[in-house]
Amino acid sequence: MTTHLSPSHPLGKELPLRAALFTIFLCILFGGNAVAIKISLSGLGVFTTIFLRFSIASLVLLLWAVWRGVPIMVSTRQFLQLSLISLIFFLQMSGIYLGQNLTTASHGVLIANLLPFIVMLLGHKFLLNERIEAKSVIGLSLGFIGVLLLFLDTINVADSALLGDFLIFMAIVLWGCNVILIKRIIADYHPVQITLFPMTLSAPLFLLAALLFDDKMVSDLSVPVIQALLYQALITASFGFIMWNTLIQKYGATALHSFIFVVPLSGVSLGIFLLNEPVTPNLIASIFLVTAALVVVNIRSRKQLR
Repeated sequence: MTTHLSPSHPLGKELPLRAALFTIFLCILFGGNAVAIKISLSGLGVFTTIFLRFSIASLVLLLWAVWRGVPIMVSTRQFLQLSLISLIFFLQMSGIYLGQNLTTASHGVLIANLLPFIVMLLGHKFLLNERIEAKSVIGLSLGFIGVLLLFLDTINVADSALLGDFLIFMAIVLWGCNVILIKRIIADYHPVQITLFPMTLSAPLFLLAALLFDDKMVSDLSVPVIQALLYQALITASFGFIMWNTLIQKYGATALHSFIFVVPLSGVSLGIFLLNEPVTPNLIASIFLVTAALVVVNIRSRKQLR
């Protein structure tokens, strides 16, 4: 899940019950994305899957933007900035999908939830007024210990699984770099622009990579594979983006991010029940540590909310 904020988003409000339940529902959907990736890769090549996902999502977001009258055109300077973001986006998504093809959905979703901590570290170094608090250090430590347990888990399974975990971790580091770059320039953009252009500009790269590197672009176009692809394109990349940013505009980022811990719980649970992925002591400990880390980092006192 990627969130790009408008510079004028509200500081935060307490969510009413219906909005809170809908936010939890969205987080469950985001958590299921890793499972959808695994299912789609059973019948489509890695780069073919990424190309189809973001081509469909780009079209949907473009139509929605035109319908809502959202500005799409950018200046030459903005196009160059978005081109750099698109290149990083290409590398990060390639790493995530290549890695997810080698490891389990449970591992993928837990490692992906290191993103807030990567952004926190990079923001402390490269952004003004972004300092790491004591609770952030605690959350950071818990999160990385949780992921370390996953790496220890895969050492005893297969080299390919360990490589998959490592590829996803490096992709999340790249994703964090992209987030920092976006934060530095976000004031000049509408959130749709900075989401739509990386998808669109990187699509030809994904298609070229599919033609060059996928052994078979399409090997089994079954109903589950198609459903999984549409889930990634329409539910998480399109519907999820629109609804998440709509809620942010209404209630603020702070209120929504208090529910982020639902994402790893959802992803791991769906991986276990839908893909029959193994449950190990390290996995259980990692779930607890990563979830606790997200809760610690996102918890806000009443004074902070006011």
